[in-house]
Amino acid sequence: MSNPETQIQKIMREMGEVGSMLHAMGAAEGAAGNISCGFRVAPDFAAEFPVQKVIDMPFAAPDMAGFGFLATGSGCRLRDILKFPKENVGAWVVNPGGLTGTYYTAEGVTFTRLTSEFNTHMAFHRGKILASNIDINYIVHGHPPKTTFLSHLERYQNEKYLNEHLFHWEPETLFHFPTGIGMAQFRTPGTMELTEETLRALTNHEFVIWARHGAVSRSAKSFMHAFDMIEYIETAAQYEYFNLTIGEQSTGIPTPDMLTFAKIAGINQTVF
Repeated sequence: MSNPETQIQKIMREMGEVGSMLHAMGAAEGAAGNISCGFRVAPDFAAEFPVQKVIDMPFAAPDMAGFGFLATGSGCRLRDILKFPKENVGAWVVNPGGLTGTYYTAEGVTFTRLTSEFNTHMAFHRGKILASNIDINYIVHGHPPKTTFLSHLERYQNEKYLNEHLFHWEPETLFHFPTGIGMAQFRTPGTMELTEETLRALTNHEFVIWARHGAVSRSAKSFMHAFDMIEYIETAAQYEYFNLTIGEQSTGIPTPDMLTFAKIAGINQTVF
């Protein structure tokens, strides 16, 4: 009789499932994309990740002492996580005082650090966990093709324009994102400038598009739910892309009809 999955093993399996689906979507080419979760209270990572090293925190965070993180390794392929989780995932625990962290990996891993976007992931988790009554926060970043393409067009980098156009194709989009989605202007990946820009966009949104880069989705439920959010927006972006290719012959569902839907469905929305 096999032993039941531990909490960490279950979470890594779901990371692998989501990584595979991102790859199938075309949103995680090569080593692109990254996935992480943050814990208000760090679990015991040592059983899965026996190699430990104390490293300076990317920023001082005494309010995060005891927090833990699971994240994909820098340069790892998300499609490989499902078969080889410990070879592609590592962990981090914030030490007392918040100036250093303990970095955990399995034996023989080839990556030397967690995802290059780890600073940004850590700041996301910090903001959401400290501001709400949740114990685990999940984040998925990928490059959904149509969503990313639209973010290269200047007019879609305007958050109001972006929302009004993406939300006219399916009533369900408004149901899942009643406050719309955020747009973070392009900043060099892995920098504190990107972190600050994204935190601004996340103030009122659970989903943010990084202009000319990709999308970031967060959930307090699961990695799968965070992936669902990417899938919903990518579908809306696909309809918008189709409309662009035929010369914008459709305006989608008229705004009065969307407002009627919101009223009937009891959606307290801020998009229209």
